[in-house]
Amino acid sequence: MIQRIQSIWLFLAALTLVLMLFLPIATKTVGGSEAKIYTNGLHHYLEEKTGKTLNAEVFLPLLITNIAVALLCFINIFNYKKRSFQKRFAIVSIILIGGFAFWCSIYAKELPGGIEGANFGIGAYLPALAILFVVLGIFGINKDERLIRSAERLR
Repeated sequence: MIQRIQSIWLFLAALTLVLMLFLPIATKTVGGSEAKIYTNGLHHYLEEKTGKTLNAEVFLPLLITNIAVALLCFINIFNYKKRSFQKRFAIVSIILIGGFAFWCSIYAKELPGGIEGANFGIGAYLPALAILFVVLGIFGINKDERLIRSAERLR
């Protein structure tokens, strides 16, 4: 049900994780070439006299994990009839997002010359924002549970 606030929070968490596919995690310039880390791989932009050329290395496991975690957050929206299951599923989503963020930080060390001196992009902070949205979704689920319990007491 879209009109419930936790559905909006869980949708924003899924949207935030999808945005990670398009925003760089870290950028580093080394010796005239620029390297950017995305969740779908490492992209090298080599400066030459003719312009920029792109050399991309795709890292499929991280890409699949990103899509899977985003889908889990999105699928959790439709568990609105089972609030306790929805809350447990949201807690599992938080753990998976944390693990995904850790894996992204490990993968960011693949930049040429290491992670020292790299500029972190907005993609590095999006997992924390997704966790915040899922936590706000859990608060909405708890609020619904309290509302339903109080309505049952009135009957």
